[in-house]
Formats: sequence, structure tokens, C-alpha cells
Amino acid sequence: MTLYFEEEGEITLPVACEELAKEVIETALDYVGCPYEAEVNLLLTQNPQIHEMNLEFRGIDRATDVLSFPMIDYPEPGEFDFLEECEDCFDLESGELILGDIVISKDKVLEQAEEFGHSVRREYAFLIAHSVLHLTGYDHMEEEERLVMEQKQREIMERLDILR
Repeated sequence: MTLYFEEEGEITLPVACEELAKEVIETALDYVGCPYEAEVNLLLTQNPQIHEMNLEFRGIDRATDVLSFPMIDYPEPGEFDFLEECEDCFDLESGELILGDIVISKDKVLEQAEEFGHSVRREYAFLIAHSVLHLTGYDHMEEEERLVMEQKQREIMERLDILR
């Protein structure tokens, strides 16, 4: 698995961000049964920058905790069989599946960890697990989808032994 990790802004989270991100992404991909080595881009930023992206890409005029930009349109969440015929889904040099981009607000990680009464490590890991599910076709727009996604998030966090 290749993680392209970038961090901007003055805030630093009190966790080993890149190492934890790799661990969470690999665990989440194993959990959903991804049969390929994968590539993910992760940007850690702050509220003003993620606010701007949220407005530009989603038309929502506020900061958010995480944005996910999947590179693949899955006919069914977590189903990878169709990718065998998808020539532009894989990096030509590495052969890795190009999943997409994750953008996380470090401000929101700190705020939400305090709000929910758990560690910064737990909040950060949760947002990455949540986003990897989006990158593999899961969503939470409908109630049934939300329940499925919440269960998967819980199980990924349990596998990581990162609990509330």
C-alpha cells in the first residue's frame, strides 16, 4: 500500500499521523476485502482550507471534518470484481489500485475528540476508516446505508483496538 501523505498548517496532532494512517487504511482495506495493493492520498489541513474545499466541491459553506474523493465509481459498495476490466483504475508503474484522496481538518480532529470525550488518536483513526469506506463505494446518504457504514466503522476500529 502506498500512502502519499501531506500536511499543511500550523497545528500538529499529538499522534504519529502518517504511521497511524497507514495502519488504519491497511486494516480497513483488509476488512472490506480489497484484493489489490492500493494507493491513497491523504492531506491534513485546517478549517479554512477544508471549508474552501467543501464549498468548492460540495457547495457546503462550512468547514467539515473529512472529505473523501473516490477515484472509482463502484456499482456495489466493497465489490471489486469489476475492476479487472478497469484499465485506468490502476497506477501504470506500481500496479496499485488508485482509490482516491482523503482530506482531514486537524482543527476538527481536536474539536471532535474533546466533544466526544475520546482521544485524538481515536478521532483521527475513525475519520480515516470512515473515508476509506467512502473510497471503496460505501455511503451514508440513506438510513440503511448509514447503518451499514456505522457497523463497518465500528468493526474496523475494533480490529485496530482503538476504542472509545
